[in-house]
Amino acid sequence: MEEGWAFWERRCGHVFLSWFLEFVPPSNRGMWMVIFSSFWTIGSVSEAIGAWIIMPRLDWRWLLGLSSIPSFILLAFLGFQPESPRYLCLKGRTAEAHRALEKIAQVNKTKLPNGKLVAHRSTLPTGERAPPELVHLLSSNGGNKTTEGKSGLSLFLMLFSSKLARTTILLWLLLFGNSFAYYAVVLLISELSSLDTRCHSPSMFSHHPQDANLYIDEFITSLAEIPGLLLAAILVDTAGRKLSITIMFTLSCLFLLPLVTYQSNILTTGLLFGARMCVMGAFTVSLIYAAEIYPTSVRSTGAGAANAMGRIGGMVCPLVAVALVANCHQMTAVVLLVVVIVTSILSVMLIPFETKGQELSDTVDFTSD
Repeated sequence: MEEGWAFWERRCGHVFLSWFLEFVPPSNRGMWMVIFSSFWTIGSVSEAIGAWIIMPRLDWRWLLGLSSIPSFILLAFLGFQPESPRYLCLKGRTAEAHRALEKIAQVNKTKLPNGKLVAHRSTLPTGERAPPELVHLLSSNGGNKTTEGKSGLSLFLMLFSSKLARTTILLWLLLFGNSFAYYAVVLLISELSSLDTRCHSPSMFSHHPQDANLYIDEFITSLAEIPGLLLAAILVDTAGRKLSITIMFTLSCLFLLPLVTYQSNILTTGLLFGARMCVMGAFTVSLIYAAEIYPTSVRSTGAGAANAMGRIGGMVCPLVAVALVANCHQMTAVVLLVVVIVTSILSVMLIPFETKGQELSDTVDFTSD
């Protein structure tokens, strides 16, 4: 039910993430984006509590109906959400961008600095090159092409331009592995809790005592996402995005490796607690990284495409890893999960950009070097 409740949140989430990202200064952007992502964890823990209370007394329809209430509340606040000034400038709507900035300044009880609002360029009005330190790794180098008027398909194809293709493919591998690992750990909670009954016990009629503890196990491991977010908040702006993801994924492998053999229920829950903590932290930083690395012109498209690839990982996960555990192939399932995580580590290490402390870019040059 947790995955069903979060279906639309995750599909709309990359848009909210990209939008919020553009309002945060680079010095502490990672920490604020982790705080933003913490509401996913609040939802996960709340859903586990809801299932624990509602499911034994009513049924899944009540849980689904009550879980949809926050989505309706969100709709009431969308009208108060300002449009991204970066996006408006990129589209040439500088007057609207200025009004949005004035509104933001008014809410924060300050004033805008003197000057004229202009769209980002890496060349000065005189035609001279801007200083290299002012140009983001993905910014245009003298090009003035924008995405104004381009269709959704054109924006998608821009992700496979010569300057973005490598990053796009590696990000897709990273998000695929992230989603696969996250949902594998979540689903393994229920599978491994009943594994002893199916594969190690001669009796096949003792599922009910295990089912009674399933929601408690889910609640306990959901709490693991809280220290996972704290770990991500500490690492993201100090170690950087790439190293943070690598560290947390490596720790998750260390928690998962003992599960290649059968462990007691208490130890299994503890190991999955640690694995979920680290995978959630890596997942959060990966989503931030995916949105930061693309320029404004294709940021939402690029982050959305990477998230879509992640959803494929989430869909494949039950058909592969969880099905193996259900058929008493625990070692194979855990080894497969570790291989997927290691592949994600290699992917993030091969991405050529680090976005820690970097200004967000607006455009990317598609002209030949």
